[in-house]
Amino acid sequence: MLVNGEHRPVEAPERGNALSVSAPGSAAAPAGGPTVLRMLLGAQLRRLREGAAITRDDAGYHIRASGSKISRMELGRVSFKERDVTDLLELYGVTDPAEREKLIQLTREANATPWYQKFQDVVPDWFHVFVGLEEAAQLIRVYEVQFVPGLFQTEDYARAVTRLGHHSATADEIERRVALRIKRQDVLARPDPPRVWAVMDEAVLRRPYGGAAVMRAQLRRLAEAAALPHVTLQAVPFTRGGHAGASGAFSILRFQERDLPDVVYIEQLTSALYLDQRPDVEHYLEVVDQLSGEALTPAETTAFIEQVARET
Repeated sequence: MLVNGEHRPVEAPERGNALSVSAPGSAAAPAGGPTVLRMLLGAQLRRLREGAAITRDDAGYHIRASGSKISRMELGRVSFKERDVTDLLELYGVTDPAEREKLIQLTREANATPWYQKFQDVVPDWFHVFVGLEEAAQLIRVYEVQFVPGLFQTEDYARAVTRLGHHSATADEIERRVALRIKRQDVLARPDPPRVWAVMDEAVLRRPYGGAAVMRAQLRRLAEAAALPHVTLQAVPFTRGGHAGASGAFSILRFQERDLPDVVYIEQLTSALYLDQRPDVEHYLEVVDQLSGEALTPAETTAFIEQVARET
């Protein structure tokens, strides 16, 4: 792909092979923790239900629940009870002992406690879902209009931004929120880090959260991140005028496992939207592609970040 005449090194990767569920006791489970495992299990249960020509309502009745619960299970939005999975496998005609055991084992792994669960007291469940998806993603595309993407924030910048949105929070709560944000950045240092492609409005670079010194340090961190081989940063300067991202910030996450659809994440004040229907995802992909084409090239962006740092 060409952006402003420069060859783009970051392309949406090809899908991997279809999921092969780990055998009991295997360490080969997909990355990303319980959130992604629930999504994988839900996708397999949906295929089994559809293959057996059973409606969601009928499946829900079979496990003493509703069709809406089956929908949430198939989307990986709720935890799974082994009894429910066993009953559904019986209803769907899954009789092979090895296949049943693989899915039951996946259920147990999906119910494990993730590392970010310890921040449950300060971070809502809807954001925990995003952290799990972020850990599992192979490609993360981000558009930001106001804040530096969380994966690149310094502690001081993260603290200033967190205080801005949580005026009544205690000092301990602020620090725990900052600790979670910094811990998320571990994904960038993994042996197999996700590829992160972020497009930022110039306002992200200009708003001095925490003061001038904090912002200069943050801009230096951005310049360092831009040099990483798995990170691409682009800025859309004010001089480009209006652009396709006027509706606000969003992220698009893509996964290696073929069973997982791309997910668009849109954070709101008290909740978040997770869009995985193909027409929605394709619309956001078109927008982020257009934004990338309107933005400075990665090399120009690094120079621009350094210029803003000198002016800050």
